[in-house]
Amino acid sequence: MRFKWIGLASLLVIALSPLAQSPLAQSPDAGAEAGERQTDTPEATEGEKPRNPLDPLDMSSPRATLTTFLALGDELGSLARGQYWTDPSRALAEQFGDKLRQIGRLLDLSQIPPAARVDAGSDAAIYLYEVLSRIELPPLEEIPGADEVPDLATVVSEEEAEPKKLPGIPTPAAAEEDEQKKEEGVARSVSWTIPHTEITLVRVAEGPRAGKFIFSADTVARAAEFYQKVRHLPYRREVPLKYYAEMRPYMAMRGWLVPPGLIDSFPDWMKQSIFRQATWKWLALFAVLVLFAGGLLLLQRFSGRFRENPHVAARLTRFLVPLILLLLTRPLASFLHQQLTLTDAVGGTVSLLAEIVSYLALAWLAWVVPPAMMEVYIRRSAVHRESLDAHLFRFIARTLGLAGVIAVAFLLTSRLGAPLYSLLAGFGIGGIAVALAMRGSFENFIGSLNLFGDKPVRVGDFCRYGEDAGGDFQRTGTVESIGMRSTRLRGIDNSVTTIPNADFSQMHIVNYTTRSHILLHTELTLRFETTEDQLRYVLVTIREMLVGHPKVADDEPSVRFSGFGASALLVEIRVDVFTNDFPEYRAICEDIYFRIFRIVRQSGTGFAFPSQTVYFTRDGGIDSERQQEAEHQVREWAAAQQMPFPYFSAERRAALRNTVYYPPEGSPDSEG
Repeated sequence: MRFKWIGLASLLVIALSPLAQSPLAQSPDAGAEAGERQTDTPEATEGEKPRNPLDPLDMSSPRATLTTFLALGDELGSLARGQYWTDPSRALAEQFGDKLRQIGRLLDLSQIPPAARVDAGSDAAIYLYEVLSRIELPPLEEIPGADEVPDLATVVSEEEAEPKKLPGIPTPAAAEEDEQKKEEGVARSVSWTIPHTEITLVRVAEGPRAGKFIFSADTVARAAEFYQKVRHLPYRREVPLKYYAEMRPYMAMRGWLVPPGLIDSFPDWMKQSIFRQATWKWLALFAVLVLFAGGLLLLQRFSGRFRENPHVAARLTRFLVPLILLLLTRPLASFLHQQLTLTDAVGGTVSLLAEIVSYLALAWLAWVVPPAMMEVYIRRSAVHRESLDAHLFRFIARTLGLAGVIAVAFLLTSRLGAPLYSLLAGFGIGGIAVALAMRGSFENFIGSLNLFGDKPVRVGDFCRYGEDAGGDFQRTGTVESIGMRSTRLRGIDNSVTTIPNADFSQMHIVNYTTRSHILLHTELTLRFETTEDQLRYVLVTIREMLVGHPKVADDEPSVRFSGFGASALLVEIRVDVFTNDFPEYRAICEDIYFRIFRIVRQSGTGFAFPSQTVYFTRDGGIDSERQQEAEHQVREWAAAQQMPFPYFSAERRAALRNTVYYPPEGSPDSEG
């Protein structure tokens, strides 16, 4: 920032007088007023005590402001005519910057966008200095001083300049104009115009410069126009270098790396003006921009190699390009202004573009940093990458990034001079329109919040959804992802179903994965030839097997003779299996069914079928030997009072615990 006003030095230093005399002392009409002007001039003459650099600028009256403006210009001219012409240095450039910041306080730049005030102020200052050095200024005593401010002619008031309006009912246009004037901080009631010109000094009404006189915003805006009208006039004040405004396209007085003497020795073709800039400036500007852009491209390619790398350090390389743009764009533009003295529209355009690029880089960072940091957090935590929690975290990060981008956009438009209240009003109206257009998206977002709050399912859960779920498993599947807009499920047939969250959150959802166990419910059909003791044997043996099975959860498995069917004796089995994985559940059921099949065969009976059998020949019927063994075993239980009906005894149940080998013998995972 300390070199931003150095651009004004480039414009002033050559056109300024190196003399330490009063700025009005060399006016053709000055004459006897030299002594008085010497007193008002900030620059001390030989033998006088130097002015304290901390003294505030005298802007108490039009006379003081005009004198201060010309005096500061003369001081800059003295610096330019010295060592800076042949051997510029950074220290001298800093002195220029200090003087130029002081000159900037004498101008009303409120109507210029903040991003362009440095360049516009520099141009206006040099043009005004050239104009004031060429026109005839009134004698010093005719310029109002501090004691004459109350007697100044006032600007015609709004009530006198416009038709009378009813009190208390201001028109919208008048209210807007008054508000604008209030924001400018310039009093409309006190001003002074240099005779026979439109150069006006006005008194500031509010702010740090309240009560001070400065050149009006209209004067600053029309400075170039005033110069074009007087450029043919001879100088009425002694200046170190004449016609500097004409030499500005190829001179670069603000930069210490390119001495003015060297520039003056350039060939004529390099001094040719193209859009008010010398050819050598365009070449230098092009070379610097090409090098800068080339460096950014190389940096982008370097960071692109780590785009898919999950490592934190690799992810940070994505921020290099916007970070470099943010940190170097404005310093680079300031450096170009200092060394090349870019002026007029080109200088203003470069400053505006640098400001825009810097804010865009800041918006870029605001957009990419929160999601990247959130991805790092998700990877380092136990959150599943496709879970609803992860998507919600990403949404929060994107929301923060979007808020940052909007904030940067407001800052940028404010820097470009757009009214903030109008932007807020427009944003509010636009937000309503966007909300209406994105109603469905907002409904899905609310649905995702409901899913996040209730957590009926998570990624990887196997579930059934919808009210019309049937036995064909058309509405069952595994949750693959839960986003902020929709949920994806992969069905048993490997098809993927995408359901908007607004609909999915309102469905009846059965989550099978959250089960601690799965119910095995089946029914055996035994032949009617089965005797009572055989049936008891089957029931007891199946219960023993289930109690001893390590994958059965029940201490008292439900194996009951449930009734008589049309063609079979019915045995109902209801047990809980220790698993929530459906494929494993089916494997356990298969093992249990094989064991039941063996038990039924060992009992000497068989399975019945829902059909009628007509015997035309004799057959062996059921195994009588096995039948007798089963009946004998039941009689032994009865004699020993160990009949396990209706339940096993606690001792028997403890003895049977984990006596069944699972997986069964002969399987790859069998221990036996």
